[in-house]
Amino acid sequence: MAEPLLKLFSGSAHPDLTQEIADFLGVPVGEARLQRFADTEVAFQIEENVRGADVFLVQPTSTPVDSHLMELCVMIDAFRRASASRITAVIPYYGYARQDRKDKPRVPISAKLVANILSAAGANRVLTMDLHKAQIQGFFDIPVDHLFAAPVIIEYLKSLQTDKFTVVSPDAGGAERARAYAKRLGAELAIVDKRRSEDGTAEVMHVIGTVADRVCVIQDDIIDTAGTMQKAALALKENGASRVLACAVHGVLSGPALDRVKGSALEQLIVTNTIPQVGNAGICDKLEVLSVATLLAKAIQSIHDETSVSSLFV
Repeated sequence: MAEPLLKLFSGSAHPDLTQEIADFLGVPVGEARLQRFADTEVAFQIEENVRGADVFLVQPTSTPVDSHLMELCVMIDAFRRASASRITAVIPYYGYARQDRKDKPRVPISAKLVANILSAAGANRVLTMDLHKAQIQGFFDIPVDHLFAAPVIIEYLKSLQTDKFTVVSPDAGGAERARAYAKRLGAELAIVDKRRSEDGTAEVMHVIGTVADRVCVIQDDIIDTAGTMQKAALALKENGASRVLACAVHGVLSGPALDRVKGSALEQLIVTNTIPQVGNAGICDKLEVLSVATLLAKAIQSIHDETSVSSLFV
């Protein structure tokens, strides 16, 4: 029996990332027409035969989140009805991951709801990167391959050729993730103790760990409005840090984020291209964008070949 063809398709969220992946794999981006009706409903048609194909559909659920999520579901349904052998939703940034538990009365678990929606649409498996909480994988009843951007970010930090690194977690919850970065960099670990108020603003209290005369790298998975990063950078400077950088896998960068970064004590903000950053670097010269296309492409190839992807889970 012939091996199914690997076919790579893109939604509208991040075609540049899809093209990078396609270039690495040496395959063309699949032909499809994605439009919208006058009332913004998604109109989608696959313009090539995908019967029996191993389809990978790249679509981060970034801003506008709801629109991109619905678009992804419509596309998955189209491939299922076109008799694709297997449909893998490649979601570099998984939206709604921040609501992953009932921490207050009468609130949804949106991360689980989105998992159910993707399964109901017809996805056979999911490939994603740096989930807000790793246990979200358990919300799916289909296989999930969970990659980490750490190798890409750590390689960049090592290229800076500086010593006296301290990796800083912006809150207690991120300490485990920051510790993993510190271990691989041979760096110290520090934690910014903060108390979050009801309206979501973060108030920095004090810094736990040695940061004086050290190059501090604040590490987080998501940077949204940059309020936490701004205050953490100020606290580190006040505690004697020589330089302050920040790195985050997913640069959501909504609202006042870029203005806050520009006006902060941060020397540089390092993010990956799980979310498109077109134009942001021009607005903020402190922004450095690293590509995760090679990591995703290697995982896609391994999934298609039915070989282990465990070497990428580090």
